[in-house]
Amino acid sequence: MLNSDHPEPLYIQLKKAIQSAIFNGVYQQGEKIPTELELSDQYNVSRITVRKAVEELAQEGYLTKRQGKGTFVSHVKIGRKIEHLVGFTAACKANGFTSHSTVTHREVIEPDAELQGALRLEKTEKAIYIQRKRYCGDSPLMLENNYYPQKRFSFLMEESLEGSLYDLLRDKYGIDPNQPGESILEIVLADEQKAKLLETEIGKPLFYMRTIIFDQHGLPVHVGKQYMMGDRYQFTL
Repeated sequence: MLNSDHPEPLYIQLKKAIQSAIFNGVYQQGEKIPTELELSDQYNVSRITVRKAVEELAQEGYLTKRQGKGTFVSHVKIGRKIEHLVGFTAACKANGFTSHSTVTHREVIEPDAELQGALRLEKTEKAIYIQRKRYCGDSPLMLENNYYPQKRFSFLMEESLEGSLYDLLRDKYGIDPNQPGESILEIVLADEQKAKLLETEIGKPLFYMRTIIFDQHGLPVHVGKQYMMGDRYQFTL
């Protein structure tokens, strides 16, 4: 329920509650949401509060009003700047959603020549490969594949990595991933493995981003190969 003693206005709290319901699938894309009266009764707020929250959500593209028919859920996307340093956790937070991650794969690998060069690895040095499934709310939104120099980042084999990787590196290890290298963004289709991990259908359009990130000393932090749900993401320049 909403909290009238909270410093945040009730209509903002209601906006966030409706946003969360949309993103977590309580209200599906294209589905009609409850009426003003029903929302007023459900959240114990005035219809004026409901109307203001719904109008702002419509202006922001979350809802669509259809005269004589009601208010429907629009196509919700997470907005994110094209620079990879605007990380997943920050992008979700900026759009009003919580986030978390689960590690789906983690191992030490022999790097190929391309990866060895990108990470500036010594001839015999290995790399760490970590794959995470990243959730916005309760829905998987991105499949993250990162490759790190083993010598510098061996500690990642023991970390839970449920939250923001960049916050962990800055706060606990003094490594600031603040310099993006060249990034490539393209559209690909989900194969069987990616569709299964992202809980979507085979052939679903995905954003594929390949990038390399450097720290405050100009040293490589990781090469990233990320797959994001094409219908839930939008990039801005």
